[in-house]
Amino acid sequence: MKAPHHIEVERTADGSSTLYIKEIDEHYHSVKGAISESNHIYRDCAFLYRSNGKLLRLLEIGLGTGLNATVTAMTADASHPVHYIALEKYPLSQDILTALDYSSLVDANLFDAIHAAPWEQATAITPYFTIEKRKCDYLTDALPQGIDIVYFDAFAPEKQPEMWTEEAFTRLYNTLNKDAILTTYCAKGNIRRLLSHIGFMVERIAGPCNGKREILRASK
Repeated sequence: MKAPHHIEVERTADGSSTLYIKEIDEHYHSVKGAISESNHIYRDCAFLYRSNGKLLRLLEIGLGTGLNATVTAMTADASHPVHYIALEKYPLSQDILTALDYSSLVDANLFDAIHAAPWEQATAITPYFTIEKRKCDYLTDALPQGIDIVYFDAFAPEKQPEMWTEEAFTRLYNTLNKDAILTTYCAKGNIRRLLSHIGFMVERIAGPCNGKREILRASK
């Protein structure tokens, strides 16, 4: 996918904002609820599900608006410490981030600190949340190793099919520690079968209470 040029801010059903990319007719989050999606699919079903009191390495495919990172940072504490690595090919401008107006929904100081953190180096945002933002191409650049949790939040398979191939998922699988988990909003049968074929144990679990019936959680 090329760098998006036509981006609009839209309100979702739970009152939080998302972004709409005209070029590919796609949203950054579910229109049924951006923050509901982040909280349930990624924070609750991946981060809190996998946390065990030890420092875990979490990889997000696509930093995007930073909403997933922010709700994770808000949850990280002595029992849930995390080193958060986010891969983003096309970082958003400050004007767009400001227009999202997440300040009433998340910790604005954490949101701002995450986006202000320098790229290509690990930055401690709190004593329990360190972020490492990498501006890179997920499909071709070297991936971080020793990953315990993956937030797979790429655009939909029909919009960005190259992100959902067997080759791409195999590269990702090889970076994961034993017992690592991956969650994604996409519950399509072909994606579930592909993940199983690669070696994941895949389960369908309930989606957010906003109309999304199922999501996927895959374990190594």
